[in-house]
Amino acid sequence: MSADTVFLTVLATLALGLLVVVTGGVAYLTTMEWRDRRRQDQEKRSQRPKNKNK
Repeated sequence: MSADTVFLTVLATLALGLLVVVTGGVAYLTTMEWRDRRRQDQEKRSQRPKNKNK
């Protein structure tokens, strides 16, 4: 293997690794935002006064 091939292989592997890390980070943040929004909605429902006329 020439030096160019090794360099390109390392560069491609690094790019793939960064892609996996960034994708995992976005998935984590999306999940945390969804859980937080769901928890806030549940708190709003529990604090809402119950209307017995409905």
